Parts: sequence; structure tokens; C-alpha cells
Amino acid sequence: MSARASILPVFVPHLGCPHGCVFCNQRHITGEREPATARTVEQVMQQAAALPSGAKRQLAFYGGSFTAIPAAQQEELLAAAQPYLARGELSSLRLSTRPDAVDGEMLARLRRYGVETIELGAQSMDDRVLTLSGRGHTAADVERAARLVKEAGFELILQMMTGLPGSSDESDAETARRLAALHPDGVRIYPTVIVRDTALCALWRAGEYREHSVEDAVRVCARILPLFEAAEIPVIRLGLNPTEELSAGAAVGGAYHPALGELVRSRILRNKAEALLADVKPGSRVILGVNARELSQMIGQHRANLVWLKERCALAELSARPANVKTGEICCFFLEK
Repeated sequence: MSARASILPVFVPHLGCPHGCVFCNQRHITGEREPATARTVEQVMQQAAALPSGAKRQLAFYGGSFTAIPAAQQEELLAAAQPYLARGELSSLRLSTRPDAVDGEMLARLRRYGVETIELGAQSMDDRVLTLSGRGHTAADVERAARLVKEAGFELILQMMTGLPGSSDESDAETARRLAALHPDGVRIYPTVIVRDTALCALWRAGEYREHSVEDAVRVCARILPLFEAAEIPVIRLGLNPTEELSAGAAVGGAYHPALGELVRSRILRNKAEALLADVKPGSRVILGVNARELSQMIGQHRANLVWLKERCALAELSARPANVKTGEICCFFLEK
């Protein structure tokens, strides 16, 4: 996180969540096991004192359905941040919550306490997928909550997941299209990870859920990311943040990878290159020209993209080099035999 925008997270695992989503064990995902209190806020702010001076700092309540917890608990946590807002040590607050826990009274309370950003866990816009995942809300709830949040003047961030029970590449892409139509200020994409001690883990071990692998996530997210980029909606996170607990074994399967975003962007370039090379004569010797900042992504980890493309297109030789092109563009140079 840059000095210009430092997010200080306070995790509230399972607080306020009235449903048992099949994929969820927030204690494993966040690494936090104790409920957050006013003292938690104080400790986070004390630790933040080491950040560079002049940093824009936003305190974020993550991990639970913040607006579904009792109002008194909400106000305890929000009130604990007020002295830091008053002194300019915080610029604003943000929180994550459920689409069916949003109403006008709640939004007015958040505004009074200096909240500027609300993240809604939409996860899917397919009602069948939402039901199979135990979400307890509908796609219509997402649309209603998003409208209320934007009308109240908050910054809106939407969260979606790929690979949930009952989903497909096409239903995930349709979710992305419907979320983009809500005009959020940003999106987080979380491909499904199978976390220990969850209902999804039990379904997977019983053979009732097919794992959404890293390869599955890369394939579908390479379709989804361009949809948001075309709508000029920033994707601010792709994949779960790595934690010691997840890396130590809490993530037992699914799309858990510390560099998932890099893999997805690399696949997008591979897809573009494949289309560009479709009409190239087999046996050709080709150099792909890309923006210098994307050269490593074009090459791929362990040169995987170049190896795959060379075989796929039956080329005699294939390499990549920096070229004077815009980000996301690819050009071809042909070498004589």
C-alpha cells in the first residue's frame, strides 16, 4: 500500500453474519479469532504510527457483516475511530457488509461517523448460485443496496466470487456484466478457495463440489477482468490476500495463489497473442512486441506463454521484446527464414 492510500484493517470475523455461507470461515481467512472492540481500533492506530507521515489513512472494518451487528456494537467501533478522524490521523472509514443489511437509517448512521466507502459482498448475480452457496440474499438485494449506497453519496465497492457451487464460466461472466451495470467505484474478485472447517470443504471431500482450481480461476478471470476494464471500473483486488494461516494449510484446495492477479493478466496477453497469431503461417519465426511493463507477463512464468503459443500455432521460433505500443497492445515482427 502506497503512502498516498494506506488502508488500516480491523477484522470482525463472523460478527453480524446471520447466514452460514458454504465457503466461509472468516477466522481462517483473516487469521483473527477474537471479536473486534474499541481496544482493537486503538491497537491498529498505534501500530499505524510507524507509517510514513502524510499518508492518507483509511480505517477499514473487514471480515464480517458490519451493518448487521447490533447498532450499539457498530457505534462502539465507529466511535473509537472518531478521535483519530478529528486529529487528522485518519482521512475516513470504510467497511464491508451484506446487501440485505443496508437501509436508509443505517446509511445515515455511517455518514455521521465519517464512513466514506461501503463494500458489498454480492458474490454472484445468479440466484441459484446464491442459494446453493447459502448466501441468504438475492441478486435483487444487491441491486437495491448498490442503488441506496450510491444515492447516499458513498463510494461503492462490489465484491464477487468465481467458481461457487452451481456456477459456470458463463454465469460468472454474467455476474461481472451485471455488477458493471451498477457502476461501482471499484470491484474485488475472489475466486473460490476451499477453506478448512467449512461446509464447502465437506462438500468437496464428499465429491459433491468440483474444485475451482487456479487454472479455472485464471481462465474465467481472464474473461471477466476486461469487462470491468472496458467499463473503466478498477479491479482493486484479484484473489484472497495471502495469510500465514491460509498458506500453512487452512486453504486446502481451490484458487489460492499469492500472485493470482499476475497469472490472470498474463493469460489475457496470451489470449490476445493467440488471436493475433491465428493466421500466421506455421513454421514462421515471430517476435511479439509489447509494452515494456508487460514483457514478463507476456513471456509468462517459466516462459509458459511463449512455449504454449509456439506449440499452439506451430511456429518455428517465438520470442517477445519491448515495443513502442500502449499497455495491453501486441504487435508482430516476422523474421526471415
